Amino acid sequence: MTRTLDIAALRSVVAIAENGGFHRAAAALKISQSAVSQHVRRLERIIGRPLVERQGRGIRFTGDGEAALAEARRVLAAHDEALSRLGLVETVRPGFLIGSTELLAEGLLPAIGRSVLADCPGHTVRFRLDRSGALHEAVDRGTVDAAVLLGDPDHPRSVRAGGVRLSWLAAPDWRPPEGGAPVPLVAVDGPCVLRERAFAALGGAGRGATVTVEAAQFTGVLSAVRAGLGIALLADHGPLPTGLVRLRDLPPVPPERLHLRYRPGAPAVLTRALRSALDSLG
Repeated sequence: MTRTLDIAALRSVVAIAENGGFHRAAAALKISQSAVSQHVRRLERIIGRPLVERQGRGIRFTGDGEAALAEARRVLAAHDEALSRLGLVETVRPGFLIGSTELLAEGLLPAIGRSVLADCPGHTVRFRLDRSGALHEAVDRGTVDAAVLLGDPDHPRSVRAGGVRLSWLAAPDWRPPEGGAPVPLVAVDGPCVLRERAFAALGGAGRGATVTVEAAQFTGVLSAVRAGLGIALLADHGPLPTGLVRLRDLPPVPPERLHLRYRPGAPAVLTRALRSALDSLG
């Protein structure tokens, strides 16, 4: 029996990977979530094996799903190029999806985006913000083209690229505790490179420290520091976050290295442009 891969179903699978789930895929494709689910089930019937499975509150691609995703990208690229050559659709600008942690978003990502666009004319750039572990998984699945990560390479396929200045930030009216009391820190819940660097710097200078606010997201860190609940060690590139000032009387912390990971088969033009962009920041 001849089996045919449905273009709409393949597009839904790619949208799930690129947008992080069925609901977001449906919104991106401007169709219902039930339609996306039907597309996946249709492909699973054709292929004869499950393509996605539940993982906690989210989903993950199975091994067969990752293979189908790779083939879907190839088929859709050829399909859309054919439509464009025949004059049936407007030419779609190719794009890159770059992952990063929230800690690097303010100041750093706009500079990276401008640099990549300058080196890759005719392309678009989008960013996905997530925790480091999730970004490593996304690179492995091929759902992001590259990831910019803080700290020394912690993966055999990571490469060092540039660095970012670190500064102690606080609310304008924050004052250090008296009588040798521990310095109150605001930090992202561990593991976190900047949290480790903060304790190391203060401990090395003989200053005690304690985490008074632990946040799951970077926005929570900023809110707590603005409220005067403690200070934070943060990446300092570009304009300071609104409502915060640099502290000059705490132990200086050396710039933190950055590293990159690329998905298998990532375009060489992107790898060169992104590496150049980060090296220029070091």
